[in-house]
Amino acid sequence: MDNSQPSTVTLSIPCAPEFVGTARLTIMGVASRLGFSYDQIEDIRLAVGEACTNAIARAKQGGAANPERQPQITIRSRIEPTQLTVEVEDNAVAVGEVQPEIVVDGDGTNSHELGALLMEILVDDFSIEEVDGGGTRVRLVKRTNPE
Repeated sequence: MDNSQPSTVTLSIPCAPEFVGTARLTIMGVASRLGFSYDQIEDIRLAVGEACTNAIARAKQGGAANPERQPQITIRSRIEPTQLTVEVEDNAVAVGEVQPEIVVDGDGTNSHELGALLMEILVDDFSIEEVDGGGTRVRLVKRTNPE
């Protein structure tokens, strides 16, 4: 494989907690191809796991909306010479607002906000957006030589 050309690795998993480990192991293998340090690979692994966990929480919240529709998580990893871009996209449609699961120090911060903050800290670029038809897309970028 020519390392100067971008490559994409795609993994689709059911939107269920027992498959988050598969996503984490896969992204570790992908990230190791770029020569990231152990700590950088762990950061990427944690960020992808957090994105998957948030998708699962949304799917659980919206589960009653369409019980015959199996929500999925698709993880697209774009390997480039100087960075890894990971998109974690789900088709889980939450019903209304996702309710906070954990309140920290009584300040009203919920686990989803903490997850977003953690992802933002762990990678060089982070964004989250709604996708057509429901669901979300989390974009995580980790550079081999951060500026």
